[in-house]
Amino acid sequence: MTILRQRMIDDLKLRNYSPRTIETYVSRVVGFAKFHRRSPELLGPEDVRSYQLHLLDAGTSWSLFNQTVCALKFLYRVTLKVGWPVEQIPYGRKPRPLPVVLSQDEVVRLIEAVPQIVYRMALLTTYAVGLRISETVALRAEHIDSARMLVHIEQGKGQKPRLVPLSEVLLRSLRGYWRDQRPRVPGSLWLFPSEDPARPIHVTTIEKACQRARVTARLSKHATPHTLRHCYATHTLEAGTDLRTVQALLGHANLSTTAIYTHVQRKLVTATKSPLDAIAHFREATT
Repeated sequence: MTILRQRMIDDLKLRNYSPRTIETYVSRVVGFAKFHRRSPELLGPEDVRSYQLHLLDAGTSWSLFNQTVCALKFLYRVTLKVGWPVEQIPYGRKPRPLPVVLSQDEVVRLIEAVPQIVYRMALLTTYAVGLRISETVALRAEHIDSARMLVHIEQGKGQKPRLVPLSEVLLRSLRGYWRDQRPRVPGSLWLFPSEDPARPIHVTTIEKACQRARVTARLSKHATPHTLRHCYATHTLEAGTDLRTVQALLGHANLSTTAIYTHVQRKLVTATKSPLDAIAHFREATT
């Protein structure tokens, strides 16, 4: 590992960036350096510009493009402390299509199509609490507060913790799951452990399980773990929860991010603490 890479990693850690973000930022800077075949210390704004044009010509997604911008801005502003105006590195204008939202019946079909109990419960929790998949795999047993009916999210985006209501249906399902699954991975405090008790299950594992389940359930809509978060937001709004509350539940910094769900919600249905509680027949399916 180069000295510059280690310095950047240390700078990211000092600012409490998540391990996944650190890995992503370093990877984007490595790609930049490989393209120019020189250390970033020897490169400047025109080199950044030419690399951005290369990414566009290569058909890079806007998400990857903007991740690269974030990584380079951090490198040059924080780690290298250059004298040129780093903030002038432009972001790409990412289109914001309406999110895909499954009906509640489609959510049930998707989750029930997952044969492995650990993967199935991870997806169920993602929907019932409206989590990002990275937040789901970071859950430990201590984060489930059954006395107050809350879930503590400690590994939120930007390392911002928050509290989310705990569904009664989810709590019953988690208790049964924890009772049956904990002996299989002794010593692990992760709610969804990998075979290594010291590590949680990897997000990619859940994503692949979701892909297989979509095929098994014969869903025509695109469905990923993040789709279940979209479903939570939309179904909760349809249940009568106000936009500001949904913003807090999702952990969005800006209300405008949450407001996109107002364009996909159907007419208001019935008030519920969690959209999972509205699926009566799912109570039997999880016992």
